[in-house]
Amino acid sequence: MIAHLRGKLIFKQPGQAIVEAGGVGYDVAISVPTFTTLPSVGAEAALHIHTQVSDSQIALFGFLETDEKRLFERLITVSGVGPKLAIKILSGLNSERVIQAIRGQDHAQLTHIPGVGKKLAERLVVELKDKLDDFAVAPVQPSVQGPAVDDVLSALTNLGYQRPAAEKAIAQAIAKDKALAADFDGLFRGALKIIR
Repeated sequence: MIAHLRGKLIFKQPGQAIVEAGGVGYDVAISVPTFTTLPSVGAEAALHIHTQVSDSQIALFGFLETDEKRLFERLITVSGVGPKLAIKILSGLNSERVIQAIRGQDHAQLTHIPGVGKKLAERLVVELKDKLDDFAVAPVQPSVQGPAVDDVLSALTNLGYQRPAAEKAIAQAIAKDKALAADFDGLFRGALKIIR
């Protein structure tokens, strides 16, 4: 099995790269984030490879980051997710956002990805939410600021609400009334109404 490939990048486009190594051009399926960070054609490129063998073909899937490859390999363990759909998922959202959406049970975020419907989004969350603990992801900072925001966020997460859902509820409550950003009681009640 091919696990790593280093050579001259002779072609690239979103979804595909061809890397020449030892006189052989390897056709590799890639995600959009990998495409955007690849060097220009003619330069040396190194990709972590997942080799998929089926009755009809051997397919290579390449990643610049090992974490993206690891996430891809977790995604294809989910019923109904093949390698091509896993690449689509990683192209629709970067790895960090996919992990945050699954951990935060944010089905809406996942269904924005082409090819991911409501049922598949639910299956991704159910099958992977407890299997991504070994991925380090920076916490999402609330897009709204104010003296009460951090305290309300802490209170909601202590009550057992998922952090992304709590952040979204806080943002929606402040969007309705900007004064709530400085009012713990008002913001807490407003966010609680939204999150329930």
